[in-house]
Amino acid sequence: MTKVLITFICLITTMVTTKPIFAHPLSDDFANLVESKSPSVVNVFTVQKPKQTTNNQNPLDNIPPQFRDFFKNFPPGFPFGPPQQPNQQENERPQALGSGFVIDPTGYIVTNNHVIEQANEIKVKFQDDSELEAKLVGTDKLTDIALLKVESKKPLPFLKFADSDKARVGHSVFAIGNPFGLGGTVTSGIISAFNRDINAGPYDSFIQTDASINRGNSGGPLFNLDGEVLGINTAIFSPTGGSVGIGFSIPANLAKPIIEQLRKFGKTQRGWLGVRIQELTPEIAKSLGLDNEDGVLISMVNPGEPAEKGGLKSGDVILEFNGKKIKDVKSLQRTVAESAVESKAKVKVWRDKKTRSFTVKLGELEKFNTAESQKENNNKDVVSDEIEIDNIGLRLLGLNKETRARFNISKNISGVVVTAVKRDSFASKAGLSVGNVISQIAQKDIERPEQAKKIFDDLIKKKAESALIQVFEGEFSRFLIINLK
Repeated sequence: MTKVLITFICLITTMVTTKPIFAHPLSDDFANLVESKSPSVVNVFTVQKPKQTTNNQNPLDNIPPQFRDFFKNFPPGFPFGPPQQPNQQENERPQALGSGFVIDPTGYIVTNNHVIEQANEIKVKFQDDSELEAKLVGTDKLTDIALLKVESKKPLPFLKFADSDKARVGHSVFAIGNPFGLGGTVTSGIISAFNRDINAGPYDSFIQTDASINRGNSGGPLFNLDGEVLGINTAIFSPTGGSVGIGFSIPANLAKPIIEQLRKFGKTQRGWLGVRIQELTPEIAKSLGLDNEDGVLISMVNPGEPAEKGGLKSGDVILEFNGKKIKDVKSLQRTVAESAVESKAKVKVWRDKKTRSFTVKLGELEKFNTAESQKENNNKDVVSDEIEIDNIGLRLLGLNKETRARFNISKNISGVVVTAVKRDSFASKAGLSVGNVISQIAQKDIERPEQAKKIFDDLIKKKAESALIQVFEGEFSRFLIINLK
């Protein structure tokens, strides 16, 4: 009796613990969904502009490494494929195959920039085998998005974008596209991860999926189970050239404002703050009196740019931008870029161990030109003796025509130049080297060596553990921590 009871309990336990914890759509329901969305997905055919290349040049060298796996196995004559053989006819032009999808009944179609880049003819093919010529409306290389327009005699079936911020890891997704030229191919899987950075651009925030994505899927839609476009399939990670279950899609919420700008202006118009930034490290955060590493450190404010005009300074930590908390460099870059040009942004920063708020009128990134916007400072030459700060392990000299020429220091950089670094000193361990320019110590601007010595001496007397310094290496600015104990 006892054995029977135990067996029964075990059976019930097994039944409970093996019950599925997820719901998969019924085959007919899923098939109906795919059938309803497929007519809005198109194959994109492009004829590339002839290139003057020698036979030993490889076109793969002209595209970012992360996209090469899409194209390296294409046969000769396809864009980004192997170099063409000498006996190939000169007038033979390669054809690229990709995917796209209709977002408006009047004929607007989204695809990837790398699918149509350098094309002089673009055609799209629909599910019913009809073809239409497409006109390029605009492209954005930084996010790899392109917008096309076709003229149709009848309204076209179109797709709607999802709110990609509501998606979660583990949600089911499916892709429709044109892999290897096989139109109308459907694959399914789940969302594997969010915010993937594959070094494709400054706004990388890809959705990772295990839904099979191959060459030719580029520019096609990644759907959620509501039939909305969750992302634009763009890249794969693959040692073989085929899908290994790691594909990347541009999130819908990142793509939507870009597509609207391309539709309205034919180009992007991104907000521009005019600063150089870096991530906060635990050491830097601690030296500034911050509880954590949330935020972004301004390493340099470009002269004459919006940030400077709005009162921001190097050494400030940006905590919020227009009410949105800033976690890291990527989040600030994306938030600023998505802001309207010439809009007034509210920026909350951490300065002198307290929060301060500023209003900055944003510029336009596309109009920014480093060579034209950088203005030379009219700093007077500093005539000073070389000063040694023995307890730090540094020798410093003021900046003038002689020292600028000697260490190749630009006129728009102010501070004191490092002329010697003692081996195994605090300065050496912090990474300072001869020729570096120290422009700030403990968020105080430095113009003379004696200023630097006084600040370091005061910090040591106060038994400070470390000092935050701003350093220029050539034109590049960064912040370092010098330990004082």
